[in-house]
Amino acid sequence: METIDDLGLYTFPALFRNSLRKFSDCPALSLVNGIPVTYRQLGTKVESFAKLLHCFGFHVGSKVAIFSTGMPNWGASYLAVVNYGGTAVPLLPDFSAEEVGAIFEHCGVDMLIVSERLFDRIKVLDAKLPPVIIRIEDFKIITGTPVVNSSKVTDLMGPDDFFSFKLPEVHVKESDSASIIYTSGTTGRSKGVELTHKNLVWTAVQGQNFHRINKMDRCLSFLPLSHVYEFTIDFTMQLMNGACVYYLGKPPVLSILQPAFLKIQPTIVCSVPIVMEKIFKTRVLPELTGKPLLKTLYSIRPFRILLHRAAGKRLMKTFGGHIKFFGIGGARMDPKVERFLKDARFPYAIGYGLTETSPLLAASGPHITVPGTIGLVVPGVKMRIMNPDKKTEVGEVIVKGPNVMKGYYRDPELTRAAFTTEKDACGAGWFKTGDLGVIKKYKGRMRLSLKGRSKNMILGPSGENIYPEDIEFVLNQHPLVSESLIVEDDNGLVALVQLDEDKLRSETEQQQHTAKDRIEAVKNGETTVGKAVGEVLREAAENARHSAGDAAEQLKRDIAYKREEILSEIQFFVNSRTNKNSRVGDVRQVDEFEKTASQKIKRYLYDLRTTINKKGGRK
Repeated sequence: METIDDLGLYTFPALFRNSLRKFSDCPALSLVNGIPVTYRQLGTKVESFAKLLHCFGFHVGSKVAIFSTGMPNWGASYLAVVNYGGTAVPLLPDFSAEEVGAIFEHCGVDMLIVSERLFDRIKVLDAKLPPVIIRIEDFKIITGTPVVNSSKVTDLMGPDDFFSFKLPEVHVKESDSASIIYTSGTTGRSKGVELTHKNLVWTAVQGQNFHRINKMDRCLSFLPLSHVYEFTIDFTMQLMNGACVYYLGKPPVLSILQPAFLKIQPTIVCSVPIVMEKIFKTRVLPELTGKPLLKTLYSIRPFRILLHRAAGKRLMKTFGGHIKFFGIGGARMDPKVERFLKDARFPYAIGYGLTETSPLLAASGPHITVPGTIGLVVPGVKMRIMNPDKKTEVGEVIVKGPNVMKGYYRDPELTRAAFTTEKDACGAGWFKTGDLGVIKKYKGRMRLSLKGRSKNMILGPSGENIYPEDIEFVLNQHPLVSESLIVEDDNGLVALVQLDEDKLRSETEQQQHTAKDRIEAVKNGETTVGKAVGEVLREAAENARHSAGDAAEQLKRDIAYKREEILSEIQFFVNSRTNKNSRVGDVRQVDEFEKTASQKIKRYLYDLRTTINKKGGRK
């Protein structure tokens, strides 16, 4: 475990120097199917790339955007920028060309390091592109004019005599900006969060209070490195302790992830809740309740624990069999899924924070998780509940600490609005998270529990507080609901649901097969008691007249009917499990929700109070 005594300063140059000194021969970064570069080799790569950047005009204060999925050269690029006085602007791989162009214009990016695939997406920006563009896969110059008189600067791996020049000495301070991170959040406004070296490195050091990392750890990284959650835990913490990080190099689909887990056998993984929730809902739960006897046993708590434990052993094998830390953050966890993980003795950990807090504010390590709560406040962070409700004690979570952002880049008004003032009862200078929570003692320790976003809270007709996330948790328990969102229209609460289309189609086709089997039985003279033979034969003759096209059309009608039937059933399901203030008046289907990088639904797109949403909601 590395501390500030080892680093000396909360800066990336100090962190990296310490790692080069202690772990020089250890593997550092690699693709899953590649050969790891050691820390020594990474140090050489970082220095060489920094020299290339300087050849094209890089200087202290330069802003360099990185637009790529995770790979070893992503980390080398970041360190080459921030270790020599620049500011990195990591961009989410999901950003559209329009979003990237708006960021370039707002931020004033001097250089761009981009993957070949993503560069094809933003070529249309043309004049909005920075003057220097470098391909991340091999550090080749795409566009740019060198500021030195040499024809060799386009080749990073050029002759030693060219790259033998000494980089200028730069004293990076803890208060210097390391990253400007543009979020694509649930509120719809992309903001540039300015984080300092101390914000990020301090958080990485403090994160070790919840889990220790050593040079034998293997981390499998598949979330975007431009997401501060992944960056702090799966990059900075790993690099600080000499661990090796492996990148997929491809989209994180199941067919790619499973072989990667088996090959790397990672000890550390970070994920978002939806990954584990889907595994539980589509694989674990059907196996545990698929047969009548199992379903009966599963309804009995002691037997359910035993079944969960057996399923947990299989789950460990799925993830390679060596997981020590499976971090889950970015959104709230379904309590039922978390209870399964706890029963299964799966080494999961819960973390909570925001981009603005680098991100960690509270967490539970694998051995101290309590389902339904986030966990302990990060040591060194001050946390309070502002204006708590007298009955429920729920209020907005506010914080102070070395991990709180410098501010929103070039937006002083928005920055001021993010903090409390002297007019607030708590005093000035507290960062307002926008999350509603409560801090209570549990098993002798104060733990944070969240209720939802303050902006999402709905005020009921009688003045009661309605937390849509609580209703969504109930909705998501329905076997045919993949995801859900509670919103308002002019008449009250509306549930928008994304159905599991595979299950819907399977059930409908099963009903059709049953009907066909009955017809065949009638043809063979196997009539049933209670139904006239003539009536059955007439039904069989009518069905026989359907052509193949008619059958396809009938299937569509059956699916549509089944869908309406399910929506009504979902409404009954949720209303029978919630209090009267939380009952929904309508359930509508959404084909697919639009989401942020952390897989949270972009709520602002689904506001029914002013207009019917065009993204899939329907009357």
